[in-house]
Amino acid sequence: MTVHSHPTSEHHDRVALVTGASRGIGRAAAVELAAAGSAVVVHGLELGEAQEVVEEITGAGGQAVATSGPIEDPAASAQAVQLAVSTYGRLDTLVTSAGIQRYGDVVDTTEALWDEVFGVNVKGVYLAARAALPHLRQSPAGAVVIVASVQATATQNQVAAYTAGKGALVALARAMAVDEAAYGVRVNSVSPGSVDTPMLRDAAALFAKETGQSADAVIATWGTAHPLGRVARPEEVAAVISFLASPRAAFVTGDDVRVDGGLLARLPAALPDSD
Repeated sequence: MTVHSHPTSEHHDRVALVTGASRGIGRAAAVELAAAGSAVVVHGLELGEAQEVVEEITGAGGQAVATSGPIEDPAASAQAVQLAVSTYGRLDTLVTSAGIQRYGDVVDTTEALWDEVFGVNVKGVYLAARAALPHLRQSPAGAVVIVASVQATATQNQVAAYTAGKGALVALARAMAVDEAAYGVRVNSVSPGSVDTPMLRDAAALFAKETGQSADAVIATWGTAHPLGRVARPEEVAAVISFLASPRAAFVTGDDVRVDGGLLARLPAALPDSD
């Protein structure tokens, strides 16, 4: 992963907690925020993976510490927030990116699977925010960015729990934005389209088995659904997250920003080429 240079250091002297920071969008966000000047608490499910991200950040001259645990466990969120405060003395930014993908319609989705998806994807965000907000309210520029999905707005088939959870996150961000405005804390969500992450590659591997294609070929096909003709890189979503958490977005709150390469802008029924 490339660590970008940020001459303006727009996150200088800020402290960020990123959940789901071991992989994919969360990892890119942690690296991006660190490159922009934040000290970063890297939270992942496994400590070893979180530590790898810390080593990447510190190797590039940034500041970071690692913590781990199931994000749906209240103790994990409390521990991560406490680590930020005890290590750096404050907390200014929360980015929630931990998430899982499971498949099935409502009939096929067991209660256990539903609870698993909502536990990680929704309850995990609530718990992280609940632990972080008392400290974010003390910041002169507290900000929360929740990673949702275009599936909060439109959906594929066989992803009932995932879609419902992502819709809940957009609604939660809106509710938090209204509640926290009195404290000067801004809350926004980002809704990516297809992004080249381990989660997407796991899904592509399933389709590849069924079709006899390679996972790369499946991902390339999915990319053609986006008007820009490809799936996103995690760093491209991370750049938007960094902006929303920065002073440049000081008057942006309660918004959901699509980072989808035009995916939801295009109607599926195309006209013939004019030439």
